[in-house]
Amino acid sequence: MGGGIDGALAVQRAALDAEMERRGQWPADAPWVREAVAALPRDRFAPDRLWRWDGWAYVPVDRALDRDGWAGEVYGDVTSPAITQVTGGLPSSSLSAPGVVADMLDSLRLEPGHRVWDIGTGQGWTAALAAWRTGAGRVVSTEVDGGLADLARGRLASAGLDVEVVTGDGTRDGLPADGPVDRLHATYAVESVPWSWVRAVRPGGRIVYPWGRLGYAALTVAEDGAGAHGWVHGLARFMGDRCGPAQPSTGPAAFALVRADNDAEVRRVLDRDPAGVDDWGVRFALRVAVPDAVLVTEDGPDGPVVLVHDGAQSWAEARPGPGGVSRPVLLQGGPRRIGDEVLAAWAQWEGLGRPTVHDYGITVTPEAQWAWHAGPDGPRWPIAQPTSARAVTT
Repeated sequence: MGGGIDGALAVQRAALDAEMERRGQWPADAPWVREAVAALPRDRFAPDRLWRWDGWAYVPVDRALDRDGWAGEVYGDVTSPAITQVTGGLPSSSLSAPGVVADMLDSLRLEPGHRVWDIGTGQGWTAALAAWRTGAGRVVSTEVDGGLADLARGRLASAGLDVEVVTGDGTRDGLPADGPVDRLHATYAVESVPWSWVRAVRPGGRIVYPWGRLGYAALTVAEDGAGAHGWVHGLARFMGDRCGPAQPSTGPAAFALVRADNDAEVRRVLDRDPAGVDDWGVRFALRVAVPDAVLVTEDGPDGPVVLVHDGAQSWAEARPGPGGVSRPVLLQGGPRRIGDEVLAAWAQWEGLGRPTVHDYGITVTPEAQWAWHAGPDGPRWPIAQPTSARAVTT
């Protein structure tokens, strides 16, 4: 039976490799990534229980009971993560999507001998891939969940890799070893970059991290260490900092909680189809300009309905006209007009020439952070710095 399982996994690995090649997701400038994934396949870092969304809840998929289903979760799609832990009914850890992992490692520009701080060890796969590239004793990884940290240590040791795994809060505790490092790689999302991360990276070094609820960026630390800036490199959704502020919930149920039984305070006719908000260029522009806006699109009797809320008290609802004949209508309520904010950001994106995600970047200083378009001197939007992620200068 063991040979059968190994043979089936070998087929799955080959299929992943071929699909990554077909989609052009193996980095041309970093061929080592493909070699590392072949040497350290992700199934060797997956726990024996994974989780699958069945339309109502996350249900377990156990390797011992459903080996094909388990392998399907590990290798199901190059753009999909494998959920490895569920807490309170929601995913709390995962093996990130292979395509995203490859692109982020490419963005990191790793070289042999680099010292790397990997934050958010999880199952240990990205730390393993980084160690394959940089060499023994060059990667230190921080994981806030002690149980996950212990499991990752075991997997890394079984793979013959010399990686130090530290149990701690990488967002707030600072570098757990003598610094600075050449590269910092975070695997969970933060809205703002802790200044301790910038201080932990040598001048000219790079920080690659998931930015809030959508996207990931690669920053270069300035030669004088006084800041860091760089471009957004791609689109993806990541789990947030477990010790940070809770992110607004998504889905129609979350919208219903914000709206409650409140009637609309403002109603007006729209001159555009609200369904256009599902364009990824629009979505990212809204993520930049109105970062706390949560958008949900659901089917209505006359066409797509767009629901927007801020996770607190303000909401908006854009509906097509009855029968799809009359013009769409916008309803809003709460202390702010979040629907108007979304529409203004949408119009601004169009005025900028409908830029893609790769046309945006981020600058980080001890005092402030902001996103920008077309270059650091272009149009900019402030990034809020919550107390939990503010600059640490000592």
